[in-house]
Amino acid sequence: MFVRTYAGAVVGIDAVGVTVEVNIAGGGLGLFLVGLPDNAVKESEQRIRAAFGNSGERMSGRKVVVNLAPADLRKEGAAFDLPIAVGILAAMERVDAAALAGTMFAGELSLDGTVNPVRGVLPMAVCARKMGLRRLVLPAANAAEAAVVEGIEVIPVGSLSQTLAWLRGEEPIAPAQPGAPDPEEAAGRYAEDFADVRGQETVKRALEIAAAGGHNVLLIGAPGSGKTMLARRMPTILPPLSHEEALETTKIHSVAGMAGVAGGLMTRRPFRSPHHIASQVALVGGGQSPCPGEVSLAHNGVLFLDELPEFGRNALEVLRQPLEDKRIVVARAKYRVEYPANFMLVAAMNPCPCGNYNHPAKECTCSPGTVRRYMARVSEPLLDRIDLHVEVTPVAPAALSGMKPGESSAAVRERVVRARRIQSERFRDVPGVHANAMMNPALLHEYCRLDPAAATLLERAMERLALSARAYDRILKVARTIADLAGRADVAASDIAEAIGYRSLDRGSWGS
Repeated sequence: MFVRTYAGAVVGIDAVGVTVEVNIAGGGLGLFLVGLPDNAVKESEQRIRAAFGNSGERMSGRKVVVNLAPADLRKEGAAFDLPIAVGILAAMERVDAAALAGTMFAGELSLDGTVNPVRGVLPMAVCARKMGLRRLVLPAANAAEAAVVEGIEVIPVGSLSQTLAWLRGEEPIAPAQPGAPDPEEAAGRYAEDFADVRGQETVKRALEIAAAGGHNVLLIGAPGSGKTMLARRMPTILPPLSHEEALETTKIHSVAGMAGVAGGLMTRRPFRSPHHIASQVALVGGGQSPCPGEVSLAHNGVLFLDELPEFGRNALEVLRQPLEDKRIVVARAKYRVEYPANFMLVAAMNPCPCGNYNHPAKECTCSPGTVRRYMARVSEPLLDRIDLHVEVTPVAPAALSGMKPGESSAAVRERVVRARRIQSERFRDVPGVHANAMMNPALLHEYCRLDPAAATLLERAMERLALSARAYDRILKVARTIADLAGRADVAASDIAEAIGYRSLDRGSWGS
């Protein structure tokens, strides 16, 4: 007997519909899987046989051929266990084949018949809806994640026996509903707040500008000056995720097997902080089985790289493409995938090997050549792609006790959201651009026109600091954001002057 059902194969952060064709006929024994399955799919035979035996079923004694179409698309992972199993049982007439119509299945089978959670169910649910299917049957642990997709029923199951009972009409299962979001997340409350930071008003101002325009920022300062503390509070002043951003962000984490949030959709911007020993593949993604890297897991959020010069040179250089293009293309011999990577880079580093260069109270023991060699670990092309270079000066311990709490993250976020609204209105007719940091040269020319005083100031800075053309563009983008925060339609000379002040590492005197 011939039976057809449906599954989904994850490609990048999306899913492609897969038709599972099962045919049982004479002429041999055993289960034959075709359609470019990987090892995990090939091993499903043993899991399915054991699950059948422990669920009161048995494998057919005739030749069973399972084709996963399209045959030229590589099928990876254990999510094909459940659709293959129900397809075989329907072909054996243990389940009515009509019950499989309009339904996609996904799930990994344990030997005892339990249905285990799998990666990528959110893009599978989106794919099932696009295919015009009515239902998606999947592990109960994945139900809340998939239920956020409207227009398709999500049927949560815990075992193969329960799945078969539902297909036979013996056990009704109510469709899953999206879970309630975490109250703290829904209210926009964080455990960390800018109010915890005493002093450092200049740095907090720079981070506010970065958040308002989506700019990359580098914090340079001695150990203990507060760089990490400030960086970890960056998500608390960013605008809330829109529904579209939340859906795309959750899809990436779903594909990586890292979703698992209470309400299904992620409601907070991600904050990723990989260790400096992270490899190039860990940062950008890929591997033998393609998976999103840290730059994609930070999509719509913050990627924090502490101790920037300690990262491998190759690992840092691969960041140049996603910083420019807001996406990463991973090309290997057997596959090519594209992942979104629209993140804010927040990096931190010491100013020299001993950490005391420009320290107000401690003496630096490094020679000028040592300082320059240390700074050279971060290439100029990468530094050019970072809009703000901010020096973080330690606050004297004696002064900390007398300082009042700083401005709250909520108050800063209000100004950031106001500036982002201005930018959304400005770029409403420009596809793919919603923040000043994403402006191309044509948009810079249109929205960053300078009066004679501002133009003269920028020209002199370019000459004296020997700035690159890319740094010129960065200054204009940051100045545009400063003007937006102030509610000014035009970029003033004061905006240009402040933006130039955030290019510390472009000064030829650094390290001398």
